[in-house]
Amino acid sequence: MTDQKKSEQSTTSEKPWGGRFSEPTDAFVERFTASVGFDQRLYHHDITGSIAHATMLASVGVLTDQERDAIIEGLNGVKADIESGAFEWSVSLEDVHMNVEARLTDRIGITGKKLHTGRSRNDQVATDIRLYLRDEIDVIAEELTRLKAGLLDLAEREADTIMPGFTHLQTAQPVTFGHHLMAWYEMLVRDADRLQDCRKRVNVMPLGAAALAGTTYPIDRDMTARLLGFDRPTENSLDSVSDRDFAIEFCSFASLLMTHLSRFSEELVLWTSAQFDFIDLPDRFCTGSSIMPQKKNPDVPELVRGKTGRVNGHLISLLTLMKSQPLAYNKDNQEDKEPLFDTVDTIKGCLKAYADMIPAIRSKADNMRVAAKQGFSTATDLADYLVKKGVPFRDAHEIVGKSVAFGVAEGRDLSEMSLEELRQFSDVIGEDVFDVLTLEGSVQARNHLGGTAPEQVRAAVARARARARLAG
Repeated sequence: MTDQKKSEQSTTSEKPWGGRFSEPTDAFVERFTASVGFDQRLYHHDITGSIAHATMLASVGVLTDQERDAIIEGLNGVKADIESGAFEWSVSLEDVHMNVEARLTDRIGITGKKLHTGRSRNDQVATDIRLYLRDEIDVIAEELTRLKAGLLDLAEREADTIMPGFTHLQTAQPVTFGHHLMAWYEMLVRDADRLQDCRKRVNVMPLGAAALAGTTYPIDRDMTARLLGFDRPTENSLDSVSDRDFAIEFCSFASLLMTHLSRFSEELVLWTSAQFDFIDLPDRFCTGSSIMPQKKNPDVPELVRGKTGRVNGHLISLLTLMKSQPLAYNKDNQEDKEPLFDTVDTIKGCLKAYADMIPAIRSKADNMRVAAKQGFSTATDLADYLVKKGVPFRDAHEIVGKSVAFGVAEGRDLSEMSLEELRQFSDVIGEDVFDVLTLEGSVQARNHLGGTAPEQVRAAVARARARARLAG
């Protein structure tokens, strides 16, 4: 046998599955199929799962207590090596799981090879991803809570600040800035609910399903689930290793969250423009132009708006990944991690940026008020006034339409017309009409649950805080 053949056989035998193969993996294929470049971030969860697995194996008599203790001590040593930077990741060992196991065996000898008893990389990686995503969901939930709290503070502060409400980006009716912010808040409440609902389906343990059919060893999956903080083990071994619904569901949550943040961003970009000039963002959340010295660009909202497409793309990627896979595990599933990891990183960054930025927003109340007086924003209030005087709504609508047409021709708002001018359109209009044509009168008139009245905004903030305290 030539030295080259000996070398090739040696290389092949290093693989955990090398016994079946007579030639080494092509160097390009080895790099192409390896996942260690991105799945090494799972090391902590991989080691945590392995410690629980070893503890369970010892409890059912598959490992001795001494073997268990050696494995646990060795795994903790591997973790310390990784966290200190002393660990060298090997592409030839393919993934995080085999890198950890190989280093464990180097440290404690043949006992390290017993760790994989009763499991497969299929159920191992499915468990690792769930452990990872569960931890990240908890971090994301905290950032969402921080953002919501900042919105509540700002909404309460701006409960009396009048601004125009828009439909079709045209002035519709007066609202308050606080009321508008509470609309944002409601979107985030739904996002937070979806995230916690997703967590329930993440927190189910696939370990013990092995490759696809379970194992002949007398494992105690309930014990392992308890050790790892899962609600329960999965029910079906085939589904356990091939299910990525939880990752798709998380990315679906993330896409909706980013859609909401993108909508917020669009409004912030508009409101900071010279054409609106409704708010001011602190300099630390903006950048300038390399050529135009006057520019102050709202880069944070713009970038969050742009990243929405990236997260939406990851959702489509995962849906497409799973759409035609037969049961059970397939190598395709290696492609689940990069979209998932990038989604997690992206929404964590966007939420942090927003949670830091929102409390620092300052409104320009005078500009908002001037804008609210444009576009005949109290026209609906005049129609409601006429209806309360006994005029059928369709007739009231026509009367107000003619009043607005007169105002357009004269260049004056309804509130700027005289009583005589208004009465030319309906003789039921009295002096009290001016109470409803003011901006304050308009927002105060909608004094009901969910309405624009400042006291309703403050009440909504108080209810939201009470719910948050109960949930916390």
